[in-house]
Order: sequence, then C-alpha cells, then structure tokens
Amino acid sequence: MAKLLYSAAASLDGYIAGPGGDMSWLTEHLTGPDPAAERLLANVGAILAGNRTYGGDDPNRGTDSEGAFGGRYHGPVFVLTHRPPVEPPPGVTFVGDLHSAVTQAREAAGEGYVNVLGADVARQCLRAGLLDEILILFTPVLLGDGVRMFDDSGGERVRLAPIPGESAHWYRVVR
Repeated sequence: MAKLLYSAAASLDGYIAGPGGDMSWLTEHLTGPDPAAERLLANVGAILAGNRTYGGDDPNRGTDSEGAFGGRYHGPVFVLTHRPPVEPPPGVTFVGDLHSAVTQAREAAGEGYVNVLGADVARQCLRAGLLDEILILFTPVLLGDGVRMFDDSGGERVRLAPIPGESAHWYRVVR
C-alpha cells in the first residue's frame, strides 16, 4: 500500500511560503538537483494537495518548469476541496473529504508514495493518523513570516524517527 509522505521546501525558520502564499523566494534556491528530492520524485505515484496549494503560487509559473517537482511530475493529482471546479483539468481529481481523497490517491499510487503538498492537508493527515513520513528540504533563507510547514495550535506532540540511509530531514511518523 502507498505511503503518505508530506514533502516541502522550507526556510530555516520553518516557512514553506511567504506572506499570502508567495513562493517567489524559492526561485533563487532551485539551482540544481537535490538527491532526496530526486529519490522522492522517482517514487511518487500520486499527489494529494490542498486547493490553496493546487491553485496557489508557483515559483516557476509561466516557464517549462511550472508544476510539481519543477514540472517533471506527470501523474495523478488529487485535490482536497469543498469547492471543485465545474470542469476539472485532465488528470486532476477533486475530492470533498480527507479519507476519500487519501483512499483514492493511495489506490492510484500503487506501491509508490502519495506526496502530500500543502501545510493544511499535511496537518489534517497528521491529526487523522494517516501521515507516514515527512521530508523537509531546507533552504538557506529566513523568511520571517508566511505559511508555516506545520501550524497546529493545540495539536498533540508527534514523535518522528529518522529513516536510515535517507536525508537528515526525512522521517517516519512514530505511532
């Protein structure tokens, strides 16, 4: 069964987007391949994103690198939203509840990963006990404000364990 993995590029002070969801800060840090991101991309079978992330800012907007993984991901995408478009784009499925979205994404991913994109969906998956792994790709910048990688006021403590042989910031969720 596919594992749910939340991956994000983050500033050293814990933000995955600037104020208002701005992703332009990331452009200058997309300078070359990252071995952990390359291993993840090779194993992603589906993407599960929140509606804000799906329709939000892309540091590569308007270029050949627009989209997930610099435009290199070409597979099923599931968007968790209560406001689906009337005519969804090809390859994108809009789902109204978390458990159904996760089930559909896992089925589509097969033995690969379901890559969770978006802080809110990641928080929901974590709270529901559905998130299996977390990969954070830190960038050398302090944003000072914006969208935190995890913002769960009143949330519970979650233990993480490093995954042997992986990046220093690739963890499994300990249950």
